Amino acid sequence: MTLAPHPSVHGETLKAKVEQATGVKLNHCYQCGKCAAGCPVARDMDLTSCQILRLIQFSNPEWDRQALQSEAIWLCLACETCSTRCPQEVQVPKVMDFLRTEAVRRDIAHPRSKDILAFHRAFMDSVQQTGRLYEIGLVADYKVRSRHFLKDLLLAPRMLVRGKLPLVPHLIQGRDAIKRIFKRTLGVKP
Repeated sequence: MTLAPHPSVHGETLKAKVEQATGVKLNHCYQCGKCAAGCPVARDMDLTSCQILRLIQFSNPEWDRQALQSEAIWLCLACETCSTRCPQEVQVPKVMDFLRTEAVRRDIAHPRSKDILAFHRAFMDSVQQTGRLYEIGLVADYKVRSRHFLKDLLLAPRMLVRGKLPLVPHLIQGRDAIKRIFKRTLGVKP
């Protein structure tokens, strides 16, 4: 029995979107498992990288949703060990990055990934506003988003004394260009 691709409700499948956005040919993955065998965080993932790719290969909306709701896409370190080991040179980190963005866009990110997502959003907001990372702004934004107000509170004074946390952000020239990049790639208003 052969499973035929399931037509997408909106005409374009997740597989097609991934391939268009990343340039990765998902059918090149023939499930050898070398990516998962070398992944340093595979043991903590609910699905391995090759399982994620397999779900997407079938273009089934239910399986696409399962891949997008996986905690694995948020645990991926983008270390590229998987891509290095892949005999087909499938760029798994590019796929995982796209899947994270798509999960956020669809508002279906895994519930246990809320802290990772809070950090991701705080980091991106910091870069969008200042053109680079502003640590105190990042920490404040993350604390508000994650509700971990008192966690690691005693680290801040030591870091301030050592000069690791500048009180004022260093603003780069050309922040308007950064905001345009965000608008073009993520649909974010400048």
